[in-house]
Amino acid sequence: MSIQEKKTVLNMTSGWVIFVAYAFYLSQNYSEELTSTPVDIKFWASAFLILIPVSIVARIIIHIIFAIVTKVATDEDLNYKEDERDKMIQLRSVRNSMFMFAAGFLLSMVAVVMDAQPYMMFVIIAIGGLMAETMEGLTALYYYRRGF
Repeated sequence: MSIQEKKTVLNMTSGWVIFVAYAFYLSQNYSEELTSTPVDIKFWASAFLILIPVSIVARIIIHIIFAIVTKVATDEDLNYKEDERDKMIQLRSVRNSMFMFAAGFLLSMVAVVMDAQPYMMFVIIAIGGLMAETMEGLTALYYYRRGF
């Protein structure tokens, strides 16, 4: 497995772990706020605003640990030159990811129009974002394996 594929798998895995851990944290500590006040958008907005820096810091720490473990275990350097193939794979992966996120966003708007609770909009957007990140990783892995 190439270093690009390893980083892609790491990004997908860390995204899922961070999201599930944060969702578990919210469900354990704020179980009443999750569903008791469906009109309270302030709670959901603050939950999302907290998730962003938590996710960034966690990913930085995960990538540092990955770089150290990879260097020690395989003596493989993570500084590689990105060529046109890598850039094309990245562009196609991001394109597919944006399509997936747009679909999740539209689905969240449809849920609001169909009189779902307002918190469902946030839940659908969060799941859509996670699915978009997964789509980006799977597309990148597909193109790296296919030999784009």
